[in-house]
Amino acid sequence: MYVSHVTLTDFRSYPHVDLPLEPGITALVGPNGQGKTNLVEAIGYVATLGSHRVPSDAALVRAGQPRAVVGAKIVRELEPGRPRATLVEIEVTPGRANRARVNGGSPVRSRDVLGILRSVLFAPEDLSLVKGDPDGRRRFLDELLVQLTPRTAGTIADYERVLKQRSALLKSAGAARRGGGSGADLRTLDVWDAKLAQLGARLVVDRRRLVTALAPHVAHAYEQVSGGQGAAVITYRTSLEQVLEDPDAVRDASVELVEAQLLEAMGRLRGKEIERGVSLVGPHRDDLVLTLGGLPAKGYASHGESWSFALALRLASFTVLTTGGASDDADGLPGADWGPDGEPVLVLDDVFAELDARRRERLAELVASARQVLITAAVAEDVPEPLAGMRVDVMGGEVARVL
Repeated sequence: MYVSHVTLTDFRSYPHVDLPLEPGITALVGPNGQGKTNLVEAIGYVATLGSHRVPSDAALVRAGQPRAVVGAKIVRELEPGRPRATLVEIEVTPGRANRARVNGGSPVRSRDVLGILRSVLFAPEDLSLVKGDPDGRRRFLDELLVQLTPRTAGTIADYERVLKQRSALLKSAGAARRGGGSGADLRTLDVWDAKLAQLGARLVVDRRRLVTALAPHVAHAYEQVSGGQGAAVITYRTSLEQVLEDPDAVRDASVELVEAQLLEAMGRLRGKEIERGVSLVGPHRDDLVLTLGGLPAKGYASHGESWSFALALRLASFTVLTTGGASDDADGLPGADWGPDGEPVLVLDDVFAELDARRRERLAELVASARQVLITAAVAEDVPEPLAGMRVDVMGGEVARVL
């Protein structure tokens, strides 16, 4: 697949822009602050309904405007030799539910367009996947899951809603207990426990299967990027492992068993949860553990090693999105059969300026053959020779094709 057009209205710094694109390599070149990243951010938004730069949609709307519209025309070859273009438009309205249109049709929920476009975006922010907190690594897994199986977006949204309701009930119960009252009706808490366990179990098992599919590709990509310096390993660690007596029983459990384990853990921790007013167990407290040469990457890996690990995670994501996770060591993931045109769009947002010469060269060689590669760079010299292609200059909100 590839994106043939990006159209923005009141998105970030752009009142309006219409950018035609082609398969192959395109470099968006211009000084910092001119709007290059805004363009590729929009492509990532169509694929994931999220930004790699900010957690809220409000910042995506141009100052003083009530809404923004992000449009992308995606060309996919669902059958060999039969390309088909699909226009996706998403209306971003802060404080309200976003709406979307497909090929100019009636408005639908924005999450109904998930899966039409798939993309993998490399950015300087990726270093936080290695050096940052667990929430960034959880978000990395969830965004990849949603691209592989779009229905997961509903599970995540429902889980977050139930978690918010349950946490509010725990806080009120704790406040009442400290005030000498009888506290909240614990039968109501039992209902929220059951809902949280049901949704949480599905998310835990889906994430664990995804990590199993990613792991061999991460190891291989790290070896390629780093030149064979150390073994990169990823594992999924659940909060259940710290609560239950037999952590090994958690690691290969079915959805039904994880649901039962979550209910058991919540029962054990109920007193502490009421006292602290927070939910202490569930996928919102899990982590993707990264180790390098047997040591935790966070805190032990050098800056260059951390960059190599972050790049390996994104390269592995590209492979899993292309193949559905199939490898010699892992079965494919359900819902991830993309047919003959499985490659996602690859976006490299100001990455090469962050890398040393060796890693820059290795990354360029690894991605040069992708169906569509979009690169942002402050100067043309930052784009490695293997990635020479079409060039678009971005300056002062104006976009002009050069080569």
